[in-house]
Amino acid sequence: AQLGLCHSIYQRIRDHEVLDRRKTVTALRAGEDRAILLGLSMVFLSVMMYFVLGITILRSYSDSVWTDEDCCTIVNSTIVWDVNCSYSCGVECWKSSRYPCLQVYVSLNSSGRLVRLLHNEETHDSNPECFYIPKCHKDYAATHAMVQDISQRLRTQLTVQCYVDPTEKADSAIMTQIYGRIAVFHSLFWPTCSLIGGTVIIAMVKLTQYLSIMCERLSRIKR
Repeated sequence: AQLGLCHSIYQRIRDHEVLDRRKTVTALRAGEDRAILLGLSMVFLSVMMYFVLGITILRSYSDSVWTDEDCCTIVNSTIVWDVNCSYSCGVECWKSSRYPCLQVYVSLNSSGRLVRLLHNEETHDSNPECFYIPKCHKDYAATHAMVQDISQRLRTQLTVQCYVDPTEKADSAIMTQIYGRIAVFHSLFWPTCSLIGGTVIIAMVKLTQYLSIMCERLSRIKR
């Protein structure tokens, strides 16, 4: 009777140990699945970031010819004429207006060349004759006052930082880059961090699973 009682108690303890082990294994597997899902999500997000940023920032930066920094001396800043434009007045409604064309000429300190200064790459694509292209508005007087203020500020600065074409094929310089080197660095740095982080998480989970299997095999061999 005593042996039967001891065997019953031992069997219950054994069953509790097996149940606890199963619960632990189930919890570990759930945690591993969540970790792998997190890693895969980070890898997928980094790939999407590479794709989107590659189309926008990297492509714009690689297509730009104004890559070298220089110092430009303001030679002339004058409003020369008006340019016709159109603004939206509702759904499928457009009205005509105009904006003043500000031409700015500068002298490059590195070479002494006289070139036209533009605001950025988009200005060159839209209207390379004008330094800045304001948004088309109904109120021409307000637009003219804003462009006139820009012209006065350029005259008082005398020298500005600019970007030039190192091959000297472009007859213009730009004042600011839409996407500079810092923007390119961040567009590559953060997706790379996400990719490395996701890969490390997946690799650590797989390593843990491998070590767990090896430990289980060793324990079976010892038994």
